[in-house]
Amino acid sequence: MVTKQWHVDVVVDDTDGRTYAEARLDTGGPKPITGRGRARVSPMDEDIPAIGAELAAARALTDLGYRLLLTAAGDIQAVTHEPVRLTH
Repeated sequence: MVTKQWHVDVVVDDTDGRTYAEARLDTGGPKPITGRGRARVSPMDEDIPAIGAELAAARALTDLGYRLLLTAAGDIQAVTHEPVRLTH
């Protein structure tokens, strides 16, 4: 059995009620796969930066997962020369 360990780096930046996050995964391929997420505080809500960071990071990780799925589909298609249909 071959075990691989991948690490995801998540960087979060909070400025003026807007939070941005980037999740980056290096799989050893030609370039890292990156997902991005954003959050903003509603003008009617209290600005709690930790909540914005959680939302932005969750969205970045979700985006990263989707991009990883697209990468895998592209790799399958390159090997099989058949269209790949993504399903849940």
